[in-house]
Amino acid sequence: MSANTATAAARTVATGREIRLASRPVGTPTPENFELVTTAIPQLGEGQILVRNTWMSVDPYMRGRMDDAESYIPAFELGAALEGSAVGEVVASRADAVPVGATVSHFAGWREYAVVDGATAAVLDTSAVPAQAYLGPLGTTGLTAYAALTEVAQVRAGDTVFISGAAGAVGSVAGQIARKLGAARVIGSAGGPVKAKQLVSGFGFDVALDYRAGAIADQLAAAAPEGIDVYVDHVGGDHLEAAIASAKVGARFALVGAISGYNATEPVPGPGNLFQAYTKRLTLRGMLINDHFALFPEFTARAIGWLTEGSLRTKETVFEGIEQAPAAFLGVLSGANTGKMLVRLA
Repeated sequence: MSANTATAAARTVATGREIRLASRPVGTPTPENFELVTTAIPQLGEGQILVRNTWMSVDPYMRGRMDDAESYIPAFELGAALEGSAVGEVVASRADAVPVGATVSHFAGWREYAVVDGATAAVLDTSAVPAQAYLGPLGTTGLTAYAALTEVAQVRAGDTVFISGAAGAVGSVAGQIARKLGAARVIGSAGGPVKAKQLVSGFGFDVALDYRAGAIADQLAAAAPEGIDVYVDHVGGDHLEAAIASAKVGARFALVGAISGYNATEPVPGPGNLFQAYTKRLTLRGMLINDHFALFPEFTARAIGWLTEGSLRTKETVFEGIEQAPAAFLGVLSGANTGKMLVRLA
């Protein structure tokens, strides 16, 4: 497409809606921290593309970006559109490598239309899997599960693996990958009997622990009387303490997230039994997914095969429309989702 044709196509879409950060939350975010704004779509520069977003992701890590605090990723700006992973259709292009009509993934979510540099967008193959799979099992969600179990807390044949937040996007995939890597017993925790049942019937876990039904430490000790070899932590707090108590000597922990403390307004205390990590010679290793992007080609090839053959099962919780994006995000923080939480924009 010529530059003139691309510009003409872009002008057919003059405005789009986006979600901006209206104020920084104190404690748990509320709808008042967000605002829906209609804004003009800028003209494309050389090498840029205009994407009509069709799906966007909301993820727990975004909570930290709402605070004005130093972290591994910059804070969201007040009065500006939020951002995150999204997929969509290219409707205008001034990037030779990204044609109009292509389906791409990029990081300018939270808006209906996104102008991005073509070099930062990935053209997706949707012949075997739906586009939104690249936000879940084929995206950083799935890669996090894979990296946690292959590089951070390597699963070995015969291991007993415990995964907290196991009904969520990463946890539900991690349990299945652990089995593929040779785990003999996979235990997951979730909130409520419906989610707990889904872990076993839908995702193939051996045991599901409902943390709302009783002390998680007691439930884990009963489910793994000989101890656990690997723990993938998405919750922190009492779950991390329970995992330390049930860990075998030399157990490996992948510290992915600690959602139980994301809305805390005071410093969160560490596990009361942390000294057991010393005496049991545990490995507790934190992880950021951007350290493991080199695994993407290997992981994607394996995961597409698992998805197409049906051996990797996934679930989506979907909100409809850009105006529902804040509600979807708040739902992730409160545990309203099973599997990947997504917003369908078109």
